[in-house]
Amino acid sequence: MAHRLYLPQEWIDDAARRAKAGVPEDVGFKTKPQIALALIRWACAAGLPRGVVLMYAGYGVDATLRMAVGDLGLTYVAGVLPSTLAWKPGTRPEPGEGAPKKGHRGDSDILSLKEIALGLKARAWSTVEWREGTCDVLSSRFALVRVHVAHRHLTPERHAEEWLLIEWPSDEPEPTKYWLSTCPDDIAMDQLVDLSKLRWRIERDYQELKQEVGLCHYEGRGWRGFHHHITLSIAAYGFLISERETMPPSAARRTVLRPPSALPQGWRPRGSFAQA
Repeated sequence: MAHRLYLPQEWIDDAARRAKAGVPEDVGFKTKPQIALALIRWACAAGLPRGVVLMYAGYGVDATLRMAVGDLGLTYVAGVLPSTLAWKPGTRPEPGEGAPKKGHRGDSDILSLKEIALGLKARAWSTVEWREGTCDVLSSRFALVRVHVAHRHLTPERHAEEWLLIEWPSDEPEPTKYWLSTCPDDIAMDQLVDLSKLRWRIERDYQELKQEVGLCHYEGRGWRGFHHHITLSIAAYGFLISERETMPPSAARRTVLRPPSALPQGWRPRGSFAQA
């Protein structure tokens, strides 16, 4: 529904390269998490239906991004690294206590998520199935605990408990994946596992965008051309998904038909003879 090309700092600082590619003057450097947050804010402002924000660890490790998503009134399921710090389950920061400085715990109750996972008792782990795979049902062992995350951006008034979901396959020597989530307190473990594993759906969408509607076929070098191409690709894919809903064994169409947007008076398509 939204997209934005990431430009590295060397592109932002190269005026000649920017001019040749047609990069607008008001486009400055933004990290990928900053771009993601801007797109999420745009979606909220546009009134799009709200859901759970899913982040893999490349974005989930950014504590400021997670906090900003929460400030928008959205819940998230964010992949994080095992080195992420949190207070032990059952403990919490004292009133007025801030977060530890970067690289320093300063509190015996603050552990890495990996240490918390390894300290859980055997009864904390359950086998959960989440979907049909190519050959068999996909399943793994998971544990779900409540924790207070500790990071340097946290202020005393923002301390909040959230879910820590840990995956530890039975054939692995240690836990393999970690997620933090602000989903409701009463969410069932299998529901949270389903959400955490929806990353495959995103990857499949991206694959179909490239293979079915030509997302990767753009060979130009222009800012506007690239964004036009990707916009049309996403619009075409959205149409195909909407039509797919009407085909068995899918249920009845759920897509809401909206009236076409009004065009400004005197508007002409770009490149039309009326503009020439």
